[in-house]
Amino acid sequence: MTKFYKYSVLLLLALTFQANAGDKLLIAGSGWNKVAILDKDTKQIEWSYDVEGECNNMIYTKKGDIAIAYKSGASLINKAGDILWDFKAKKGEELFSVAQLKKGGYMLAMCGNPARIIELSEDGKVVHELSYETGIAHPHGQFRQVKPTDRGTYIVPLLNGEVREIDRDGNLIRSVKIDGNVFSVVELPSGNWLLPCGDAGFYAEVNPETSEVVKRVNREDIEGVKFAFVAELVRYKNGNTLISNWLGHSSDKTQPLLIEVDAQGKEVWRLNNGTEGVGAISAVVPLQGKFYR
Repeated sequence: MTKFYKYSVLLLLALTFQANAGDKLLIAGSGWNKVAILDKDTKQIEWSYDVEGECNNMIYTKKGDIAIAYKSGASLINKAGDILWDFKAKKGEELFSVAQLKKGGYMLAMCGNPARIIELSEDGKVVHELSYETGIAHPHGQFRQVKPTDRGTYIVPLLNGEVREIDRDGNLIRSVKIDGNVFSVVELPSGNWLLPCGDAGFYAEVNPETSEVVKRVNREDIEGVKFAFVAELVRYKNGNTLISNWLGHSSDKTQPLLIEVDAQGKEVWRLNNGTEGVGAISAVVPLQGKFYR
């Protein structure tokens, strides 16, 4: 019985390792003309799709399709590259934000004067629209990744360092201010917000009720890494954090494009700049594992 238990445990560990090996990441970035799937183990591109524009946000849907925001519009495509729907931004708008809604359908957010947040049906038809004033004149400087919540609200991380949660009519629920250019937001189980702060070179966990900074990881806090523009973050349920380190504004091209650290801030994986077939990365989505983003 003991021997059987021992071998059962070893087999379970082997299967677990095998399942984790070769995890895939959906990646894209401003200044790179592709959306791609990368094998974390081999660091090789397994699939890619050419993008005309600037992709700072994409999702991998429950059906295995991919929705991308490409500045002048957003598309839902399948792995064969077929366009299932396409939505164009208006003249003067920049469309950077796409998300899948828990209730079904999609959310898009367009920078503009005013900005717009719309919800689409599964087949790409508009079912809800909100016009919203960010208070930032130039559309390109407004936001990148707006997040719909399960509460039916929207979290709008502004590039001027303010993060606002608004309702479906645009009414302000709460607001947090922080240094830097907030690129996106991850809602953690605690209710705190995990915020990447762009060119300021740090990310922080913030209590949105009190604006208290619970934890801050600065430019050189991780040994062997120097942050450039801290873009999209992923928090795995095991406590690890995957960090997009966008190098587009930096003269130091020796830094990694992606870094994964454990809960103690120790590096456990990286993707170096210069990896064959990979360009600048500002957006990342794991295709396996349990995570928040």
